[in-house]
Formats: sequence, C-alpha cells, structure tokens
Amino acid sequence: MLDIFDILGPVMVGPSSSHTAGAVRIGNMARTLLGGEPRTASIGLYGSFAETGRGHGTDRALVAGLLGMKPDDLRIPDSFALAAERGLEFTFSVARLRDAHPNTAVLELADGEGHTLRMQAASIGGGRIRVDRLNGVDVAFTGAFNTLIIHSIDISGKLADVTRELSKGKINIANMSLCRSRRGGAVLMVIETDQRVPPVVRHLIGEMPGVVGLTYYEKEGD
Repeated sequence: MLDIFDILGPVMVGPSSSHTAGAVRIGNMARTLLGGEPRTASIGLYGSFAETGRGHGTDRALVAGLLGMKPDDLRIPDSFALAAERGLEFTFSVARLRDAHPNTAVLELADGEGHTLRMQAASIGGGRIRVDRLNGVDVAFTGAFNTLIIHSIDISGKLADVTRELSKGKINIANMSLCRSRRGGAVLMVIETDQRVPPVVRHLIGEMPGVVGLTYYEKEGD
C-alpha cells in the first residue's frame, strides 16, 4: 500500500523531491552521523546528481542539510552564504562509482575535534534516502526509523547485550544488520527501532564493555 507521501511527495522547498528534499536529508544524515558541527566537507556527486544537480539545487540542498536544515526550510537557497558565516568549507566534485543509484552523493566530513565521516547515500524518490556505505562498510538504512549505529569490538554475546537493553526499555527492533571486519575485529551494528531510544538507554549501551562508539539518528517527526 502506498503512503500518501509517496503520491504527493514531502513538504519541501523545491524544485525536486529527489534532487532537493532527498539531498537535504542526505546532508542532515551525514551531519548527525558525524556527531558534531562539520567544518570541512568534500562532496562527490554521481549520475543525475552530477549531471543536473546544480540546476535542481542539489548542491545547495546538501550543504543546507550539513547545516542542520530540513527539507521545508526556506533558507535552503541561501545555504552557501550561511555556510560561510558558520565556518563550513566545502567542495564539490564528480564521484566515480560503479553500480550506484543515479542520485548518489559521497560525503567526506570532518569537524573541529578530529572526528571524520565518509558516507555514500542515494536519494531514491519522493524525498526518501538510503545510506549505502558508512566509513567503508556496506550498509542499508533509510532514516525512516529511529536508528542506532554502534561500533564495537567483536566480543561474544555483545549483540545479545544490546538487544536485551533495548528490550528492557520496551523498544521494538524494526530492522537490524551487523557487519564485522574479521573475527575478533571491528563490528558495525545498525539497529532501526519503532520507538525513540531514550538517552538513558543510549548511555547504557554506549558504556558497555567493547562498545567504542554510538551514534543515534532520530527520524523526522518523532
């Protein structure tokens, strides 16, 4: 069954839900996953984003998202000037990718405290997005759910510990994926939930032995 927003599209500043609203959400997702105010951004555009993005405002939309704006923010057309005021330096280039969605952006970000992020994401229509790669790891999440991204060491029972804590908080898991570099190496867990994950639960998970980092994305409207 189609959602009404699949038919009418999102509330947004135009002209295009894929090139503008989706691009804002990609930028905003990258900002959230970085965990701080970005200071530098290298943005690669692929496919239709590269070919027609400037005319559709994709470049300004991505920068607007990096500044924390949402798709209906009337300041999106002025994002370049606002970025200069806030000290965000950015560059655009053409991304060389294989088998990627035609509306794809690759963002490499750094904040002022040494944190970095590399994210590949696509605008898949109707303002919706999909994150395809995160710091070199293949992932697949959309931001349609509240999302925990947990970096940990590969320790036996760690996934069970995390899901147990979520269950105690009465938080239902909608989707979950796990990727590890090697046995005993680094693990990336992506857990999408129906309910918001309260700060106390996030703190308890983040303090678990073996967890080296936790980022939380709260879906729009929650």
